[in-house]
Amino acid sequence: MAHTKSKNPNEFILPDLGEGVHEAELIKWRVSVGDSVAEHDILAEMETDKALVEGPSPRAGVIKALHGSEGEILNVGNVLVEYEG
Repeated sequence: MAHTKSKNPNEFILPDLGEGVHEAELIKWRVSVGDSVAEHDILAEMETDKALVEGPSPRAGVIKALHGSEGEILNVGNVLVEYEG
């Protein structure tokens, strides 16, 4: 899974989850605002037209904001999670 980078180090951008995939449905958040996470902890479960995937955290930190509601279609390249600075 390739990770798109934000210029803001506290933002995690929804990466391309597979070749040619431009969006994913958010199935379930596995974290909440205020949670401490380690690098590689699973943030969310998402489904593309090709597979059900788990989105791992690219870094350790505390979750400041979650972008998207369960059942919502999210676009690759948009902010998925914000970490506290």
